[in-house]
Amino acid sequence: MDWRHYIHSEPKILLGKPTVKGTRLSVEFILGLFANGWTVQQVLENYPTLTPEAVQAVFVFVAECMGDESLYMLPFLSESA
Repeated sequence: MDWRHYIHSEPKILLGKPTVKGTRLSVEFILGLFANGWTVQQVLENYPTLTPEAVQAVFVFVAECMGDESLYMLPFLSESA
């Protein structure tokens, strides 16, 4: 799937955050819903401007972004250290 058909960034919409085209729903917001336990069905029912393909595009977009980044886990340091 090419996420570019569903996700875009416009400087005048949410300060340029990636959003689903035709909405003011950011990728970050949609991911937050899933992180809080929402199902795809709940998201689609509560945000009828979204399509199943747009939701899938959010995940494809994030997966591609994460693939382009390096993530380094830092050891946890307690305050007493």
